[in-house]
Amino acid sequence: MAEGIDPAPRRSGPTWREFLTAQAEGIIARDFVHIDLVDLRRVYVLVFLEHGTRRLHIAGVTARHSGPWMVQGARNLAVEWGIRADSLRFLLRDRGAKYTESFDAVFAAGDIQTVRTAPRLLG
Repeated sequence: MAEGIDPAPRRSGPTWREFLTAQAEGIIARDFVHIDLVDLRRVYVLVFLEHGTRRLHIAGVTARHSGPWMVQGARNLAVEWGIRADSLRFLLRDRGAKYTESFDAVFAAGDIQTVRTAPRLLG
């Protein structure tokens, strides 16, 4: 290269799809779903999906989601799981500002590592 910097080498590790397939039993992902009600109000649902079983957990529904509300939803889910959480190793989540250190700490307490998705470029 003209700048004296070679391109980064190709990674020899697994692709994202290979990682998800190999670790499916130990992965849980979280997301928000919004629902528009008949009276035109919008509510947000915090959901978690176990990749291995395709089991969906609803952790809470609210009209206004916030960092503290999300932490409480994570705690509720941890209580619901109880001993089953031992089989989970990774939590997939985006980089949203409402995911605070306290949210991640709920899962870290159960030895679940938070994996944030790559940032998306808008354009």
